[in-house]
Amino acid sequence: MARRGRGRGNGVGRPVRVGAAGLCLAVLGVLLSGCSGTDAVADGPAASASLASTPPKQPPPQLTRAQVGSAVDRLDGLVREAMKRTGVPGVAVGVVHEGRVVYAKGFGVREVGRGARVGPGTVFQLASLSKPLASTVVAGAVGRRVVGWDDRIVTHEPDFALRTPYVSENVTVADLFAHRSGLPDHAGDLLQDLGYPRDYILRHLRLEPLTPFRASYAYTNYGLTAAGVAVADAAGTDWPRLASATLFGPLGMDHSSYRRADYDKAADKASPHVEADGRWKPSTTENADGQAPAGGASSSVDDLTKWMRLQLDDGTFGGRRLIDPAALDRTRVPHSVAMQPLAPAGEPGFYGLGWNVGYDQRGRLRLSHSGAFDLGAATAVTLLPGERLGIVVLTNGQPVGVPEAVSAAFFDIAQNGRQTVDWLPFYEKVVRAAAYTGASPTDYAKPPAGAAPAKADDVYTGTYANAYYGPLTVTRDSGGGLSMKLGPRGMTFPLTHYAGDTFSYRTRGENAVGLSGVTFHVHADRATSVTVEHLDANGLGTFGR
Repeated sequence: MARRGRGRGNGVGRPVRVGAAGLCLAVLGVLLSGCSGTDAVADGPAASASLASTPPKQPPPQLTRAQVGSAVDRLDGLVREAMKRTGVPGVAVGVVHEGRVVYAKGFGVREVGRGARVGPGTVFQLASLSKPLASTVVAGAVGRRVVGWDDRIVTHEPDFALRTPYVSENVTVADLFAHRSGLPDHAGDLLQDLGYPRDYILRHLRLEPLTPFRASYAYTNYGLTAAGVAVADAAGTDWPRLASATLFGPLGMDHSSYRRADYDKAADKASPHVEADGRWKPSTTENADGQAPAGGASSSVDDLTKWMRLQLDDGTFGGRRLIDPAALDRTRVPHSVAMQPLAPAGEPGFYGLGWNVGYDQRGRLRLSHSGAFDLGAATAVTLLPGERLGIVVLTNGQPVGVPEAVSAAFFDIAQNGRQTVDWLPFYEKVVRAAAYTGASPTDYAKPPAGAAPAKADDVYTGTYANAYYGPLTVTRDSGGGLSMKLGPRGMTFPLTHYAGDTFSYRTRGENAVGLSGVTFHVHADRATSVTVEHLDANGLGTFGR
């Protein structure tokens, strides 16, 4: 899943995660806009020069090839230092400048304990870096007049609905790609953690509460996925095939896919890793096929640099126009305010269509996105279209800030000749703090002194109903305790008594937050309902009987 940015987004109510919303690179754009030196500013026109009738879309390039080359020369050291300081097992980096791949290299190992090395052709899971790829695919469909960015979703998916009729009837492809539908942050992600398929999740988005339509921003993997599915249906195909026909095939991105099975069978792939007790160990991420447009892509640096060339050359690759530039331009302008300024004189962060969009103090457009799986992947891409310059960083470890720090250091050196900030501790702090966002304020590992005992087991056992999450069944397990089962596969969670009618359980999945609470509401010696704290951020976590 596209790391609940934990993807994270920076929406309201759910954990804010670094990759999926690309929060870290949104921060990068804001910070670098304020730390640029002045030595590299291009000379302005002579006073006698006549003004153009219309201003250019971008200021003239302000970085020389020598400046970019100097930053490229520093990349080996930047990556090795970041790996040494964090222990991340494997990294791959690619840089494109003026239509050429000027750097493509791998570092470290594909899997701890096996020794196979990472190279530029190694396939990584991309997490939310899937989103700007997806908006490129949709731009291709828009250019062919298969759909329009302003098409209403119900035009192609008549059964699609959200909570209010007006939003259901009017929400568009662009609204969902810009995270401005009013859906709450990461709506639907917890259903995926419980094992529900995409069709169920999209069908149940109509139960989610809504904030003001087109006046609020909240990062949603399944909102964007709904738009991607609608576009694919309009094209008469499914999303992975549409992406292959529109983008991966024409660009020769032979090792890129929106199918988890293709990643699994790749011979040269980077395994996900998590850090535990100071050591990195292989892990397994959730299958993100259900939200493929938002977080299900896999690719390599060799392939992604081809896509970056297409982006930086306004839809042209190898002398051929593959994506309509007007359709692509729609993705690159602000559609939502994603982040408020970090300081009174600071700049806000914007979200376009699948991109974080920012402008630095030199007027340059900056496009970026991070991706992250808590269970073992972190990625980032940043483009300066006016400079025809971009960098992509892929890693096979849980988010600790490496992709964002390497990207920030690269642009810092290119602009200023040196690192003006030690970026790694900054991003590591941001990422690690985000990992705890959404955790319960209660320490369930420490029951209060003198806590009331639990009632008899049969007060709690039985099946409880919930229109959104489905049934929850509480049973007495073989060890004499209680367990609850959730989801279509009957995921079992042992319950540990905390106090009175409250128990705790350990959350699992991409959006896990450690221990969370389960509180039974008892009347006349029988629980009539139960509230699961982790599932209740949007008020949907109470089950009744």
